[in-house]
Amino acid sequence: MNQSLLVKSALLLIVSLVFGGVRGHAQEALRASEQERPNILWITAEDMSRTLGCYGDSFATTPNIDQLASESARYTHAFATSPVCSPSRACLINGCMAPTQGSHAMRSQIPIPAALSGFPTLLREAGYYTSNNVKTDYNSGAESRIKELAWDECSERANWRGRKINQPFFSVINLMESHQSRSMVWPYEQFQKEVQSHLSASEIHNPNLAPLPPYYPDTPLVRKTVARYYDCVTRMDQRVGEILADLKADGLYDETIIFFYSDHGSGMPRHKRALLDSGMRVPLLIRIPEKYQGMARSVFGKGDVSRLVSFEDFGPTVLSLAGFDVLPSHMTGRAFLGTLDSSPRQYVFGHRDRVDEIMDMARSVRSQNFLYIRNYMPHLGYNQQGAWIDQADVRGEFYKLAASGTASPAQNQYLSLTRSPEELYDCVKDPLNLNNLAYSLEHETIVTEMRERLHRHFVETRDLGLVPEIELWRHARSIPPMQWKSTEQFSPEQVLAAAELVGTDDYEAILKSLGDRDPAIRYWGAVASSALEALPERVAEQLRRLFDDSSKAVAIEAANAIARHTGDPAAIGALTRWFEHDDRTVVLHAARAIELLANPSSKDAVLGLAKQYEDEPGDLAWFIRFSTGGYLSRQD
Repeated sequence: MNQSLLVKSALLLIVSLVFGGVRGHAQEALRASEQERPNILWITAEDMSRTLGCYGDSFATTPNIDQLASESARYTHAFATSPVCSPSRACLINGCMAPTQGSHAMRSQIPIPAALSGFPTLLREAGYYTSNNVKTDYNSGAESRIKELAWDECSERANWRGRKINQPFFSVINLMESHQSRSMVWPYEQFQKEVQSHLSASEIHNPNLAPLPPYYPDTPLVRKTVARYYDCVTRMDQRVGEILADLKADGLYDETIIFFYSDHGSGMPRHKRALLDSGMRVPLLIRIPEKYQGMARSVFGKGDVSRLVSFEDFGPTVLSLAGFDVLPSHMTGRAFLGTLDSSPRQYVFGHRDRVDEIMDMARSVRSQNFLYIRNYMPHLGYNQQGAWIDQADVRGEFYKLAASGTASPAQNQYLSLTRSPEELYDCVKDPLNLNNLAYSLEHETIVTEMRERLHRHFVETRDLGLVPEIELWRHARSIPPMQWKSTEQFSPEQVLAAAELVGTDDYEAILKSLGDRDPAIRYWGAVASSALEALPERVAEQLRRLFDDSSKAVAIEAANAIARHTGDPAAIGALTRWFEHDDRTVVLHAARAIELLANPSSKDAVLGLAKQYEDEPGDLAWFIRFSTGGYLSRQD
């Protein structure tokens, strides 16, 4: 065995031991064997920003949540790790960010190590009754395993009532009433039947009074949709009231620590799917009954808490409140209450990757006052077409405004076909994140600091978003990517250096990356070529050589770069040929490239692909249909 193989084998052995020994170690870590352990309840609202009366929104009608807030700590700087649900839930259930696990792409089925079976598994082994109502959406191939190991009951009826007498419980109740389907996508008549019919006349919001942010067009349909969203929030508030009433009826209200939060920002345009505060900053209320407040460790009371907290931290905090004195080694979050309460964060991090068929890769760093975003696909704008969201009538208002050429600067930030490679916002002076300071000399020091902190985070976490999804799946056939990334095959520093070429015109460095041995580096060289304003012929020549690259991800992105810049029929053909591939990840990436190119010559190939996947099951097949449908809807 050569030295390289010896190193690789040793690394794999270490990784296996680390991941395999977590659960037994955590079982031994539970103290509080003689003290009473608290019940813990999570109430999770779908797709909701801080549009609550208790957070100062005067248009909101949320009396039940406002009452809970009056008895709770109200966190003012709580953040999701992703602006969409599945990657956020992957983080919540395992206590580490989705790109750490490799489960960052929406509806991923990527394998993850066996030790990542959900932190409620540890509570269950320690004697807790665990229940989940009803959404799981853990975004990995371990979904079934996690459901089986983490929950005593996981169903539409699940709550704390299935426990044994005096058994402590950890229960999660997920509320769909504010979900994007209800607030924007469903036909209005369905919304009226399913949501608005539960509200009294005084609870229905008047569109004429709806508060519009400056990045929205002021049209009757936009106002109607914003009012509809607020109706959804009111209906969600009613459900919270019902849950708390049940808890009180069972005599458990003062025996239970209650978390209320949302899974990311609202489902409205420019909120969900965006790394801006409108997509990432969430409400978080935590009510700790008086009898348990001594367990909080940090000073705990009612009112505002400005400490930075992230979804990474929620699982560790629950284990800490339950009396654990050590966390599993894969958990990167920090407990912010309980026995393991640690020093406050200086930063929280966010990620945006593929959502349904929409390709993207961006990362964010948020401090107390500033938000920094690095867009690694800046040639693709915030307002990308997408089949799911484009079912909403209100999306047409944004497309019309973009086509009119009359958008204001605030509106154009969202509507533009491109983004700045870097964004920096002063969130105190500019809470809506409208004024990009990334290229301001006055803020150069802050940009440098935030950029460097993001780079350290990439390397420290070995962020798997640096590796194209197609390549991750190639590795996943033999080893979970979360384990593979700890081997010598993955060099995050080198791949990150290639990704940082995106948005620059460093032609020589881009050309060099296109010839690298590492397919991830070649891939980022091709993405950087796509993002160029003009494509030098020497770069184009190298890209054409990559049409037959051994990496499908590189071949697709190289052809896409040439097609975007030149419309070359050979590049179009180099993309549509992948429609016949048996790997759906390959097909999806090629189909999305063709959709955005919108070249009429591809119509027959897209029609054939649509027919091929017409009745195919599975999320990736669904997303392929999204792309074919999106392309065909824009052809004459």
